[in-house]
Amino acid sequence: MTLLHLVPNGPTDSVTALRMLAAHAIPGVEEVDVVAGTCTRLMPHTGGPVRVTVTFAEDGVVARIPERTPDPEGMADPVRRWLDLDADTGHIADALSVDPLMKPLVEQRPGIRLIGYPDEFEAVIATVVGQQVSLAAARTFLGRLVAAYGTPAAGLRTLPRPQDLAAVPDAELQAAIGLTGARTRTLRAVAQTWADGFGLTGLPVEEARRALLALPGIGPWTADYLTVRALQHPDTFAPGDLVARRALGSATAEQARTIAERWAPWRSYALLQLWAEAAYRTPVPRTAGA
Repeated sequence: MTLLHLVPNGPTDSVTALRMLAAHAIPGVEEVDVVAGTCTRLMPHTGGPVRVTVTFAEDGVVARIPERTPDPEGMADPVRRWLDLDADTGHIADALSVDPLMKPLVEQRPGIRLIGYPDEFEAVIATVVGQQVSLAAARTFLGRLVAAYGTPAAGLRTLPRPQDLAAVPDAELQAAIGLTGARTRTLRAVAQTWADGFGLTGLPVEEARRALLALPGIGPWTADYLTVRALQHPDTFAPGDLVARRALGSATAEQARTIAERWAPWRSYALLQLWAEAAYRTPVPRTAGA
């Protein structure tokens, strides 16, 4: 076993990171233990998918790589990108703390990071499947997708490749996952687009967003969410996000957009602060007699 000790740039809120990973973990693909501080999943590698376990420690992140992995040190950069370990969270926290709305949130979570996805296509189909349903429902649908079309490897499974998913007939895909007909057609259209060679990585943000909006069934929220989670762009806000709008006092989308302008150029990190407060917050322990 090779151990890679990865030192983040600035503080890291490991509790929020683990809760975020657990909330979105796909059954069969990822194993997250919030108490132990670990996340295990397959990572893309030149020799095929590699089972990697990351452990959040006080002094950083330790990645465990199987001993026979070719060039195990080469896994360091992909893990750092996935967990956003190169972001200067101290600088970001200082910048956001100037705002009175952000200040108490940042004081609670000064090391919040934009956890992404190791694979772009995984991010896209996970987001498409999760549109307009709860996190629990999204995980159920994605678990069915993986069980039906994923590939076993090292005790886990990978999601299907774009070309394989695009080849599945709509009726079969819908029956296997349980999605609506419209959502199934969107999923196959996205798979076909990526099978044809399209990719978000390397595109300017606005160009990536326009390309996403051109796909059937992809709306502004999905495009914004993928800009944050797939591209890990630091300055994107999702004014249509209901969780964020509720956190802003039931603001309208336009009001949320205006408020978020105060947080540039770190609007993605501000958005994650709002999500964390609503969805990834650490429960307060009950006291005796409470």
